[in-house]
Amino acid sequence: MYDALRSRYTFACPHRGEAHVQLSSFRALEQLPGTAHPVVYTVRFACACGEEHQGLVAHDELDYAPLGLGEGMFLNLMTAHMDDVAAELGELAARRIQAGEWPWSFYCYPEERPRPVFPSSFFLLSAGRDDVGVAVRCPACSGVSVNLVSRPHVDLPFHNDPHVGVVEHVFADDATRALKEFRAELYSARFDARRLDLQ
Repeated sequence: MYDALRSRYTFACPHRGEAHVQLSSFRALEQLPGTAHPVVYTVRFACACGEEHQGLVAHDELDYAPLGLGEGMFLNLMTAHMDDVAAELGELAARRIQAGEWPWSFYCYPEERPRPVFPSSFFLLSAGRDDVGVAVRCPACSGVSVNLVSRPHVDLPFHNDPHVGVVEHVFADDATRALKEFRAELYSARFDARRLDLQ
């Protein structure tokens, strides 16, 4: 599912058969209810065919496989043998984390500080030509922040931009609750009375 050497996830595409996409091609991530071991996420991604498709990805593939902790083989041209890279990439990731580097980070606006995260904390991504807007739920305060970062900041573990754009806004804790309240208000008699007052 994840190729650590090319930093790409593999999903099904109804037009091309397979789609190989980077994390910055994801548009929405949502944990499926009822999944626990492993947690499974539904992903909407932008495909090279020009459409957006749905896919499923397990928690370990989303968060840990990009660190090289999954299975991975490559053809060693010096020896003409297939070599395993998982142990080497895993050791490299462990050394970097022990040194204080984190694979992914974002700036938490409510806390006014950078925070380490995994891709499972992302829930909306919107890519431009060079930059990606990422909505992230902070694992420490549960607040939502939106950062503007480069594609490598999202796609490559341990690549952290020196400068990150931050949307200076505190977002509601529960967007679903706010939507339900708005819908209830919209269909209530109180809304009709207000509309009559405006006319």
